[in-house]
Amino acid sequence: MKREILAIFILLCMIFGCSEDDEEKFEAAPELVTGSRGFGFGLLYELYQEEGGKNIFISPLSVSLALAMVYNGAAGETQKAMAETLDLTGMSLEEVNGGYADLQEKLLSSDPEVELAIANSMWAREGREFYDDFMERNRRFYDAEVDTLDFRDPQSVVIINDWVNTKTKGKIPELLDQISPNVALILINATYFKGTWKQEFDPSATQNRPFYLLNGSEKQVPMMSQLGSHAYIKEGNFAAVRLPYGSDRVCMYIFLPDRDSSIQEFLEYLNSTNWENWMTALENEIERAPYGPGVQIWLPRFKLEYEVELNDVLSALGMGVAFGSGADFSKMGPPPGLWIDEAIHKTFVEVNEEGTEAAAVTGIIMPDSSGWEPPTPFVFMVDRPFLIAIRDDVTGAVLFMGVIVEPMQE
Repeated sequence: MKREILAIFILLCMIFGCSEDDEEKFEAAPELVTGSRGFGFGLLYELYQEEGGKNIFISPLSVSLALAMVYNGAAGETQKAMAETLDLTGMSLEEVNGGYADLQEKLLSSDPEVELAIANSMWAREGREFYDDFMERNRRFYDAEVDTLDFRDPQSVVIINDWVNTKTKGKIPELLDQISPNVALILINATYFKGTWKQEFDPSATQNRPFYLLNGSEKQVPMMSQLGSHAYIKEGNFAAVRLPYGSDRVCMYIFLPDRDSSIQEFLEYLNSTNWENWMTALENEIERAPYGPGVQIWLPRFKLEYEVELNDVLSALGMGVAFGSGADFSKMGPPPGLWIDEAIHKTFVEVNEEGTEAAAVTGIIMPDSSGWEPPTPFVFMVDRPFLIAIRDDVTGAVLFMGVIVEPMQE
């Protein structure tokens, strides 16, 4: 199944401590988290098919939250298609909304040493009527800021872009170039993350080393280096390591195929079941790690921006009915009907010696017809295309995911 095979590059997925108290407090339906992760895998897989060979970096959480707000206004076949695409089948609207509200609350009460911000907004065309219950659900469950604008006024683009710029700490300065006169509603999620490594990399240890590209050529990139007591596993044709941020509640996971393997081969058997098994194996290694030989890790310092229109990808995943005038969003407001014209996703990530900073914005544009010899350390040389992930280990929510085939510099 595509979505299962997809867990392609789960870049930046967050993990919050796994205490029993934390798990008891979390009320969101497990199927919502599982579904959101499956949707993220599907999204990433489709993007890789379209853009294989390029860097890809997305936030499944951001896309899911933006579409969940839209989902509150869907009806009929459009609602069914969105539920299947987002893996929400079998959940009531109340369960979906309550689950996402709880998930956001849980994520935002994470490690105080890690900065995570989630913001949602809705921008309605001045004079366009929307049902109160649709707007209220998004205010209540998604804490969405709601405002009306005259989209004919060029200043409306400035206002929305200013909101995006503020919520992403300036990492994504704008979402829109212009707004068409027939646009009736714009729904936006912005997600921002900043974490400092629990064990920072010493900048003096960074040195240029070769990184081997997909075509076999090599490129000199700045490689950060450290010997640390990190949890790692070596299985099949890949190795994986866990790098914690802050007080060890949030981590980055890196999956590195063997030299005689490839990212493509790794993806062919990367599925939800294997993913959970690998997470369990890494968690089991946390207590053992300080007593082992350690991990000599070499990780490229990189920074990249990514932008993609998700219309074709979401259609390929089964949501095509939402992208035409035949869409049924009748729960949003009275006629004329609305549909999704554009689903825009922009991201930013920077990984350096201090830690990681990442941001994502998803915009849904909806028009209407208007001395002791130590043991030899395990060497983890990330000098070829690799996967990184940040995951919430309590909820399983995927915040960001991606694959780095060519580390980009400023």
